Amino acid sequence: MGLAIEQEEFLPGDYARFSRRLDENLEALRVLLARPGFGEGPTTIGAELELFLVDARGFPLPVNRQVLAQTVDPRVTLEMDRFNLEVNLRPGPLAGRPFTALEAEFEDSLAEVRRAAATQGARVAAIGILPTLREADLGPNALTAQPRYHALNAAIRQRRAAPFQVAITGEEEALKLAWDDVTLEGANTSLQFHLRVAPKDFARLYNAAQLATAPALAVSGNSPLFLGRKLWDETRVALFRQSVDDRGEPGEGGFQPHARVTFGHGWAREGAYELFAEAVALHAPLLPVVGHESPLERVAAGGVPGLEELRLHQGTVWTWNRAVYDPKDEGHLRIELRALPAGPTVVDMVANGAFLLGLTLGLAERMDALLPALPFAHAAGNFMRASRRGLDAELLWPGESAPSPRVVLVVDLLRQLIPVARRGLLSAGVEVDEANRMLDIISQRVDLRRTGARWQRQMLTHLEAQMPRQDALAAMLERYLEHAASGRPVHEWPVG
Repeated sequence: MGLAIEQEEFLPGDYARFSRRLDENLEALRVLLARPGFGEGPTTIGAELELFLVDARGFPLPVNRQVLAQTVDPRVTLEMDRFNLEVNLRPGPLAGRPFTALEAEFEDSLAEVRRAAATQGARVAAIGILPTLREADLGPNALTAQPRYHALNAAIRQRRAAPFQVAITGEEEALKLAWDDVTLEGANTSLQFHLRVAPKDFARLYNAAQLATAPALAVSGNSPLFLGRKLWDETRVALFRQSVDDRGEPGEGGFQPHARVTFGHGWAREGAYELFAEAVALHAPLLPVVGHESPLERVAAGGVPGLEELRLHQGTVWTWNRAVYDPKDEGHLRIELRALPAGPTVVDMVANGAFLLGLTLGLAERMDALLPALPFAHAAGNFMRASRRGLDAELLWPGESAPSPRVVLVVDLLRQLIPVARRGLLSAGVEVDEANRMLDIISQRVDLRRTGARWQRQMLTHLEAQMPRQDALAAMLERYLEHAASGRPVHEWPVG
C-alpha cells in the first residue's frame, strides 16, 4: 500500500515532512470525496491470502525469496517472515457467479505457488497459525530480507523501547512470552476480502461489516494453537495485537496511546474520511517516505491523486476492518475485511467470504434500526468473544425492536443470520444457486459444530493419546494437509 520502502532508518526531518504531507493527503481526499460521481461503479470483490511454506516434516521453511524467484506470477508477493508468502487475487464483479470465479483463481494461484515451492523442497500450508511453529523458527533471522520489513521492525522497536509482552489465556492452557522483534506477527496468516463501495454508502456498509465480523469469525475459526499451546479458537486476534504493539509505558497521568491493531473506536458516522483522519490523528508515522506528487495540486487540476503517503500510513494501522483508498479505475474506496483466517480448504475460504460479504450487505439494509440498540463496545466485545470461543461463544445482539441487546448463543444466532446473508448476496446480483452452495457449507458447519479450529483440537486430542504433543502436532498437520488437498470442506473431515 503506497510508496516503496528503500531505507531502514529515518531522521526527525523525515517524520516532520511526512506528517505535513499526510495533512495534504487528507485535504485532497476530502475534496475528492465531494467530487460528483467519484468512486461510483459496480460492486467488486477481491481477496488476499497469506500462506506458510513448510518442509517435508511440516516445520517452517524460510525460503520465500527463493520461491518467489521461481515464479513470474504477479499475484505472488513476499510477507513479513521468510516462511510466508501472499497471493493477491484479481478483483471481479460481485454479481453473477463471483465465488465460482474466486475458487478457480485460488486454485490456479495456489497451484503456481506449490509448483514454485516444490523447486525449493517446500510445501504450502493455508492455516491460521502453523501448529508446528517453534520459538526457534522466529526471531531476527526469520525476518524477510526486504527494507520495508526491517524498517517497520526498527520503527516499532524504537517507539516501544522494551520487549513485546505476549500473554494469551485459553480455556485449557496459557502462554506468556517476551519477544524482541515483530516476527511473531508472521505466525498469523489470514484471508482478507475487499469490497468496493460507493462513498455515499461507506459508513453504512462499514458499520455492517463491523457487526457481521464476530459471527463470521466464530464459524470460520482456524487458529487454536500457538507454540504448542491450546489457546483461542482465533489466537491470531490476541497475538497480532501484542506482536506489533508499539506502545511503551503509559505516559504522564497514566495515558496510554491507542493500539495499532484494533477493532475500532466507534461506529462510523460520516464515511471513509473520518476513518483515514482517525488513523492519522491517533498513530504516529512509522515509515515516513514522501513521494513526488503534490496531492493538492493533482486534485485541483481535476485529477485523481495517488495519496501515496496516506496509503502507506494506513498500511501501518491494522484495524480488523480497514478503509482503503485506491487511485486505480478513476479512484475508489474499499472495505478491507481482515479478520478471517487462512484455510482450511479453498471452498471453506470462499464460503467464509461469501457469508461475511453477504451478511455485511444484508445487515446494511437495517443499520439505522440496529445501531441504536448496540453500543459499539458490545460489538467490539462480540469480536473478542468470537475469537476466544468460536462456536461456543455467546454474543450480545440487537433485536428487531428490543430496547437493549440480548445474549444469544452464536450457533443460534448463525441460523438466524444465514438467511440475512443470502438476501444480501441476492440483492447484489449473486445467482441463487451460487449463494446457496456457499451458504450451505456454513449451515452444515454450524449443524455439525465443526470448524477448522475444532477439527485441530479434536485431532490433537486423539493423537496425544498415542504420542507426545510435539509429535502429535506434526502428525495432526500432516492429516490437515492431506484433507486440505482433497478439497473437501472441513466439516466433512474425519477425526481419527
